[in-house]
Amino acid sequence: MQIDCYDFDKTIYDGDSSIDFYIFCLKRNIKVIGVIPKLMLFYFLYFIHIVDKTKVKECFFSFLKKCDDIQILVEEFWKINGKKIKKFYCDKRDHSNDIIISASPEFLLCPLCNEFNVKDLIASVVDRKSGHFLSANCKGQEKVNRLIKKYKNVKIKNFYTDSYSDKPLMDLSLNTYLIKKNKITKIK
Repeated sequence: MQIDCYDFDKTIYDGDSSIDFYIFCLKRNIKVIGVIPKLMLFYFLYFIHIVDKTKVKECFFSFLKKCDDIQILVEEFWKINGKKIKKFYCDKRDHSNDIIISASPEFLLCPLCNEFNVKDLIASVVDRKSGHFLSANCKGQEKVNRLIKKYKNVKIKNFYTDSYSDKPLMDLSLNTYLIKKNKITKIK
């Protein structure tokens, strides 16, 4: 099976969808600001190598505990932020062979992937009520691990990313494109 593979944040979405979703929720419920002091502590602990990135992200997503009906919030979020999907991806007519692989939460990206009729979404599985990660953070080598586990004989024809942190997927792809803002550069 041959596919086109995409990172999500800063690749097909102009920004970081998790941060944008947090700001969206903050505008509707000031109580979510309470995560900031604890998050600053966790970033410090991450910086001095006491906690890993997943723990920092769990701390960040703990703001979900203060939100009611996440599914409705996610739908409202995409009604407003759907316009941040980059033109090159919107202009592509057929997404039925696309796999989006992202460290962002699956529950956040799923409605948009459904709207675009994307073949599959592989993302971090995060409990939408607590912010706890129910899977490994889907970043770096974990993206490859999850893709190969789900699709044993997959071949990546084209891979699009904004970051060299996706080198493990770059190494598997026939063609790799680096996205910076709206500029697409073939690097492999």
